[in-house]
Amino acid sequence: MSGPLYIAGPTACGKSAVALELARQTAGEIITVDSMQVYRGLDIGTAKPSEADRAAHAHHLLDCSAVENPFDAAAFVRLAKMAQADITARGKRPIYCGGTGFYFTALLEGLGDAPGPDRALRAQLEETDTPSLLEELQRGDPATLARIDRQNRRRLIRAVEVLRLTCRAPSTQRAVWGAGAHKNFFVLSRKRDDLRARVDARVEAMFAAGLIEETRALAPQLGANPAAAQAVGYRQVLEHLRGERDLPGTMTAVKLATWRLVRRQTTWWRKYHPAPWLFVPAGESPGESARRVLEQVE
Repeated sequence: MSGPLYIAGPTACGKSAVALELARQTAGEIITVDSMQVYRGLDIGTAKPSEADRAAHAHHLLDCSAVENPFDAAAFVRLAKMAQADITARGKRPIYCGGTGFYFTALLEGLGDAPGPDRALRAQLEETDTPSLLEELQRGDPATLARIDRQNRRRLIRAVEVLRLTCRAPSTQRAVWGAGAHKNFFVLSRKRDDLRARVDARVEAMFAAGLIEETRALAPQLGANPAAAQAVGYRQVLEHLRGERDLPGTMTAVKLATWRLVRRQTTWWRKYHPAPWLFVPAGESPGESARRVLEQVE
């Protein structure tokens, strides 16, 4: 057994399949780095590993929170470190796999010195309209505004919350990735057309597997957790269930939202994480991709 492996990259690039192969080839166990797969019940829309895959190789940090309970980076780091210690104590290799870049940063670089949430202020900001939040962030921290997803109210509210609590720009309080890449950290990539086709196929498979029914059953819990309710797929299906969009339009909306997420994730990795990129050709098997990863492992 050696140190951890880290497999990252945008949605639909094939990370999970490669991680499974790495687990098979190295007697490893997988620690999931995904801010939505932590929630019980969010299965289809988050593309959680199948029961067969979980039976074949242990997965950690799946289903560790009820949907209605908020889960954050601090909780992830605490549970991930516990999982890693357990895995290594049993002589296995931890394999981190996921697309939530902030969780990787929190794990490897720390959480920075931003304050914890303030319930009263958070409630006030949740009642504030988006244009007002954007205007306040523009005045106080244009650097954060330039890179934030303006459609993600959860992150927007958090940025303004930090700004008000500290009177300092959130961009000055973030933990930053070190000057060099972390050991055995790999970011998967694919050609644009290949990745776009994989996104479309993934979304179609989710609807065929019952994404509408899953979302309908979870609607009350999603209503209690704004972060989960804004997750790609669930947000659009909730809108469909409220009569805002027909089913074909909803599938198209989920494909577009997923592709926008892929582009944001790709930008994140290129800008903040100087890790080696592993290009995966269309048609390459996960086993071959895993083999190429292991050739570069120190």
